[in-house]
Amino acid sequence: MEPSLSTTGLSRRRLAAQAAAARVMARDGIAATSTRAIAAEAGMPRGSFHYCFRSKDELLDELAATIVSDMVQAARAVWSPDAPLDRNLRLGLRAVWEAGSERPDEHLVAYELTTYALHDPARAQLARRQYESYYKQGADYLAFVAEQAGIKWSLPMPTLARLLVTVIDGLFLNWLPDRNTEETMDVLDAFADQLAALAVPSAKPPPTERQ
Repeated sequence: MEPSLSTTGLSRRRLAAQAAAARVMARDGIAATSTRAIAAEAGMPRGSFHYCFRSKDELLDELAATIVSDMVQAARAVWSPDAPLDRNLRLGLRAVWEAGSERPDEHLVAYELTTYALHDPARAQLARRQYESYYKQGADYLAFVAEQAGIKWSLPMPTLARLLVTVIDGLFLNWLPDRNTEETMDVLDAFADQLAALAVPSAKPPPTERQ
């Protein structure tokens, strides 16, 4: 039986398993990837993998959510209360890109995950949960922007979150074959300006930093 792990130790093993899974799946494809191969890539006993995740599908769920979560955190981290909205959106979207482009294998796996799940009716919910996670985290970032900037969005949040995810998701798919980062940055900046144009003043003032 797997010995008890601290919360920190378990989290580290889960992250190691996710990173290993992304490498193996990018190399061999999702369907051909076994939990044994993931454990070997991560340098852990197979029992340790199953202590962290009940199945490969559970790992895929978490891997998809983690990719976007890290990108959203990067966007939040670069927010500047002294910068105008369009500048902050450009900084945020570029931070999203920088965080994501450092791990291209994970994005390749994410796209394959979608098609892998949709080809199998028993796993169709996996793809649905994948994009529901993307939309939720996109909405969380847009709500953060609205609060920080003291604005409201002129489009309903579900529509705007789907728009944000569609642009970022599509850009990564476009970028993977040619790695044309310069043109990708131009598209991100143009999209940031379009997002800023969808903002309207809010009656609620933006938060002030504590002295």
